[in-house]
Amino acid sequence: MFGRGLVNRAVATFVAAGAGFVAMVALGATVYYLLALVVVPLAAAAITSALFAVIALIIALVFVRRAQGEEDEEDYEPEGLGMRALHLFQQRPVLGTVAALAGGWIFLRNPALATMVAAAFTEKSRPRRR
Repeated sequence: MFGRGLVNRAVATFVAAGAGFVAMVALGATVYYLLALVVVPLAAAAITSALFAVIALIIALVFVRRAQGEEDEEDYEPEGLGMRALHLFQQRPVLGTVAALAGGWIFLRNPALATMVAAAFTEKSRPRRR
């Protein structure tokens, strides 16, 4: 079926969003009830609302700044394999982590390959004698 992967992703997204919503509501209730022990309930509600508004503002500013910074970084092409890997980890940490785990799995399955790669990285260049 063509749309099955899309449907699975949509369901996973909605489940994650729902879990995040429930977690935020529970956190808000916890903060409210903790503040209600110290101040009157009306003040606790106002403080809780202001706290979540400030958090939402900070998150929005971070995403706006990140969205503005992406246009400048598109022109940047890292040179070399190491810089590409670093750039991958900076831009897409989940994808970079998956790539590192896959590389580690390959090295565990084939120790000779791991030895060759380690030897290539640790080998010092020697000038040829004539």
